[in-house]
Amino acid sequence: MSKRSSSATRINGPARHGTRATRPPGREFQAAAWLARHPGFIAAPLLGLGLALSLGPLITAAALAVLMAGVAVWGRAHPASFDRFAAPHLRAAWRRWTVYRGRRWTQLMSDCGLTREHRHSGEQLVPRVLRVRSSSSTIDTVYVRMVRGQDVAFWQERASVLYEALIAHRVAITRHRPGVVAVVIEWELPFTRTIPAPDIPEQADDVDLGAVEIGDNERGEPFTAPLVGGHRLVAGASGSGKGSILWSTLRGVGPCLRDGVVRVWMVDLKGGVETEQGAPLFHRYATTMAEALELLTEFRDAMRDRQDDMREQNIRAATPSIETPVELLVIDEMAMLTAYGDRTSVREALRLLAEIMTQGRASLFAVHGYLQEPSKDVLDVRELFTQRICLGVTAASHVDMVLGEGARERGALADEIPGDARHAGIGFVIDRGSRLPVRFRAAFVSDDDIAELVQRCAPPPDADVIDLHNDGDTERGAA
Repeated sequence: MSKRSSSATRINGPARHGTRATRPPGREFQAAAWLARHPGFIAAPLLGLGLALSLGPLITAAALAVLMAGVAVWGRAHPASFDRFAAPHLRAAWRRWTVYRGRRWTQLMSDCGLTREHRHSGEQLVPRVLRVRSSSSTIDTVYVRMVRGQDVAFWQERASVLYEALIAHRVAITRHRPGVVAVVIEWELPFTRTIPAPDIPEQADDVDLGAVEIGDNERGEPFTAPLVGGHRLVAGASGSGKGSILWSTLRGVGPCLRDGVVRVWMVDLKGGVETEQGAPLFHRYATTMAEALELLTEFRDAMRDRQDDMREQNIRAATPSIETPVELLVIDEMAMLTAYGDRTSVREALRLLAEIMTQGRASLFAVHGYLQEPSKDVLDVRELFTQRICLGVTAASHVDMVLGEGARERGALADEIPGDARHAGIGFVIDRGSRLPVRFRAAFVSDDDIAELVQRCAPPPDADVIDLHNDGDTERGAA
């Protein structure tokens, strides 16, 4: 008898303690849990009611009207600050409540096969939206807690179904943290036409070296990037438009090239095929590894000489002028210099670059590097670049390599940019203030535009311009 009782206890005991629910919680408790997750939903009406009771309905209504009018005036009067500080939050809140919640969200998840039925209670389990970020008018990032039993691969398989259901341009899905995915929704492409080459300023005084125009951003404003104050890395697959950034930058500082306020030291280890047309603009020019090392050494020595002058004169930061010009080292297809050459030459090049990039900022020595594959194996000095530009790349991992960890998750879908000529020049940068990705398109610079730049802005014939792959002791002016 005691044995049977003991056996029954062993069998039935776990069953009683492990009983699973066969019906969902009551609606009132579900509503209470929802309000706990969204306190603003009840706090806002209570705040409005409190103001109405304390100030009166007319004063409260007038205050709200003034607030809304102030926001509208801010958005119209100063779009730059509004789009940076207010628009992302307002847009995210609006889309959170109009697109990513309620029956519309539940139906979307159900139609795309992203819901599950609780096997005991029969309740429909729906992925829950935790947060929405709207970095621009065309890109949202939605952080979603997956239903138990799902993983990132499960969601990624349904990405194409999801963007078709949303009527969006593209959807990218990445893992944010355990149990949570980041769904980046690109509603539309902002660039439908090629942007013409920027105008060449008339005088050097018209050039702002801290904001050189390169193209347009996704808000229809000029896209600018500084020439001084740091080093620039431009990454993009073949045909992505790296040349557009290079030549647009040179057109933007054209008069400074002519007057000697900016001097370009060009390294092109592809034989100079894509840069030879602009050779008259360059202060130094190298197309082989040996010439490149000679150029880098001379560039480093010039930096040291200026640093010595600055110490003697007790100057902490040089000012761009004919006496202290901006020395700009441009390296086209940087991997040929930093990874794919002779090992001894590569080590020497990396050593010189590291010295230049860690010391050149105050003395106006800057490096602009262009490459296709931005991994550490290819570019060991990648972290020394302070300005990062990512055009269309071939792998999702390249985006974070260039723009920083989490950039793709926040909407920088550079690996999703088509590789055809219609999309060349489209890329992403990170806004320093908000840390959000900003999409841009670089202007298209044709051969005729380069020829115009050379004709108008080449340094005078008596300038000290040496072509290293011709003769290291021959001045181009004398030639």
